[in-house]
This record gives sequence, C-alpha cells and structure tokens, in this order.
Amino acid sequence: EVQLVQSGGDLVQAGGSLRLSCTTSEVTFDGYALTWFRQAPGKEREGVSCIRSAVGTTYYADSVKGRFTISYDFAKNTVYLQMNNLKPEDTAVYYCAAGFPSRLPGRENEYDYWGQGTSVTVSS
Repeated sequence: EVQLVQSGGDLVQAGGSLRLSCTTSEVTFDGYALTWFRQAPGKEREGVSCIRSAVGTTYYADSVKGRFTISYDFAKNTVYLQMNNLKPEDTAVYYCAAGFPSRLPGRENEYDYWGQGTSVTVSS
C-alpha cells in the first residue's frame, strides 16, 4: 500500500507560520489532485486546500484564503502547504491525499493515497 510521508507539523503561537510537506517515492504525483485535509478535535475532516498538479488549478477553503498557499514541486514529487498568520482555530491534524476528485476538494473516497497525518497546534 502506498503511503504518503508528511512532515512539518509543530506547536506555534498565533500569528506564526509553518510549512507542511508531503511526498512519496512510490508513485508520481504528476496528474493527481493533491489535497490537504484537516481534522480538528470533535469535528469532521475538511478539505483545506487543493492543487491539480497537471494544470495548477488551486482551491482554498474560505477559512484559509489569503493565509495558506499550496504548491507542487514536480522535481521533488512533493506538495507543500505554507501556512501563515496561523490562528488557534487552525489547530488540527493535517493529512495530505492524492486522487482524482471530480471537483475540488472532492470527497474523501475519491482519494487513492493518504499521508499519516501531522499535528498542528496553534496557541493563543
């Protein structure tokens, strides 16, 4: 089973920044939609940001627009999520996923591969 490898989660103060990374050596991301989901305590998992690697189309949830930036490095087969001006409500476990959703961010069952999750905690 293909496992995406995530890194970058941490504990930061409100207003701070983090960059999450997601990569794998088992499949190439080229052509996939790459999405960052997050799940806060007691809440459902939600799609935060997506990029269609082939065309560069992006999606951002309203709650993160203007603060988060998703990017894809073809040479490194890695998708990133740059998170700036973090807020306590961004606290969650973040998951990367690769798949072919009909629209962004799509449903979880439209994604083939998932990362292990990485914790982001933002203190006030």
